[in-house]
Amino acid sequence: MEEDDIYTKDGTVDYKGNPANKKTTGTWRACPYIIGNEGCERLAYYGMSTNLVLYFKHQLNQHSATASKNNQNWGGTCYITPLIGAFLADSYLGRYWTIACFSIIYIIGMTLLAMSASVDGMKPFCYSKDNCNPTDRQSTITFLALYLIALGTGGIKPCVSSYGADQFDDTDEREKIHKSSFFNWFYFSINIGALIAASVLVWVQTNVSWGWGFGIPAIAMAIAVGFFFAGTRLYRNQIPGGSPLTRLCQVLVASIRKYNVAVPADKSLLYEKADAESNIKGSRKIDHTNDLSFFDKAAVETQTDQLKGINPWRLCTVTQVEELKAIIHMGFRHHLCRRERMDTRVAHSNFHIPPASLSIFDTLSVIFWVPIYDRIIVPTTRKFTGQKNGLTQLQRMGIGLFISIFAMVAAAILEQERLKIVKKHNYYDVKEMPLTIFWQIPQYFLIGCAEVFTFIGQLEFFYEQAPDAVRSFCSALSLTTVAAGSYLSSLLVTIVTSITAKDGKLGWIPDNLNHGHIDYFFWLLAGLSVANFGVFIGIAKWYTYKTAVGTVPLNQKEAK
Repeated sequence: MEEDDIYTKDGTVDYKGNPANKKTTGTWRACPYIIGNEGCERLAYYGMSTNLVLYFKHQLNQHSATASKNNQNWGGTCYITPLIGAFLADSYLGRYWTIACFSIIYIIGMTLLAMSASVDGMKPFCYSKDNCNPTDRQSTITFLALYLIALGTGGIKPCVSSYGADQFDDTDEREKIHKSSFFNWFYFSINIGALIAASVLVWVQTNVSWGWGFGIPAIAMAIAVGFFFAGTRLYRNQIPGGSPLTRLCQVLVASIRKYNVAVPADKSLLYEKADAESNIKGSRKIDHTNDLSFFDKAAVETQTDQLKGINPWRLCTVTQVEELKAIIHMGFRHHLCRRERMDTRVAHSNFHIPPASLSIFDTLSVIFWVPIYDRIIVPTTRKFTGQKNGLTQLQRMGIGLFISIFAMVAAAILEQERLKIVKKHNYYDVKEMPLTIFWQIPQYFLIGCAEVFTFIGQLEFFYEQAPDAVRSFCSALSLTTVAAGSYLSSLLVTIVTSITAKDGKLGWIPDNLNHGHIDYFFWLLAGLSVANFGVFIGIAKWYTYKTAVGTVPLNQKEAK
């Protein structure tokens, strides 16, 4: 270790602006520990959650509707708690300590869940394999464990991808290229964990025991934490910037208070600190943009400001104003990707294949496409576009949305052909028709390809375009697309059913899909995807990429 390296209070090492010391921390030296952590954590999460509805039904003796509702409520909580973790990371703790603290909560929850399924007195008494009679206390322990896990994952989900990207210096062109590659392999590790969970762990839970089925994910989570702490001496940390909510509210209040103040044509007259660093701790300055110009009023320095001194509730810096603009831009942009995340697997019940097994096709497609994108598509497109990453983030996401249209079309065509077979051979009341599940592989192949473009592009977009001091929060915002897509999908099914199942008609999506027209529903999704893609193109042309000035301040002793 170099003499000038700095040990921070969290045990990490940051370089003191010395290029020689920079070589000892960050980049791909640190990222294997973060990627290993994410792969094991996702294995733990999916291994525990994939069959959760069956556990509720068979071990906690819940009705199907109750089990599904409890699973949805828990799953929704897992995408709300990241807002808590992100706020703490950006404001006070930093990403390292947020991940570390919430990982401990995660392990406690996983361990308690494994014990609730294996320890006598804590696990439900079962008369047979799927006939159990849990006490209220036993059910309470299970849900306590699950919501501890939901809280724990809230500190990891929004921070770990951003923390990995933090290991690459934005001012170093070579490191910036590696950072884009990091997001590809980060998502690759997620799908490796999901693949093992959806195959091996589902089999263990079904054929061995729930105790081992939950115990193995608990062990995987412990390994994930071990991976993370093992890389501590190699990490680069950024300084938390204080409460972003306070800063955003200051811009809103100052803008409203100056609603009748004219914004000068010369934007260099807007208020900004003269120092090299911005007034937001741990954040670079951001150049002014012309969008959402109303908020520029907050940075107009009036005579009152000069006489009474700087009041942050009356006068804000350009960087602070641009921070709010960036969040609004990304908040609007992230709504456009929701439909790509909708569940297209409505018709799978015809084949009587467990959903956990079907998800393997999507996962395998992602695992197939990530190396191809990183090693072939990026270098090839770089030669034609001149972009260091081959494609811009919005181009990458747009291509993914375009590909997702064909996934909807493939699903619709498959269902049309299936219904023709039903009609031809009078299979209307047959429980299982002779049509192999492998006909669904093309749509899963396309969905996996679309994920590699859209979802990974979205991860990178929300990191790169987020102001330095709110990157965890913006990552948490991007995660809401998963929950929002699920809610929109459910709402769309409800609307379609209520419209098409009137006057005694079975509608498009009856209980027996052989009597329905789920193909119409897929064509509807395809049409919505086309419309969504068109709106995305319009917004992408309008969007202005953030321009940051300077380097990101690191967590050094002088900055404490």
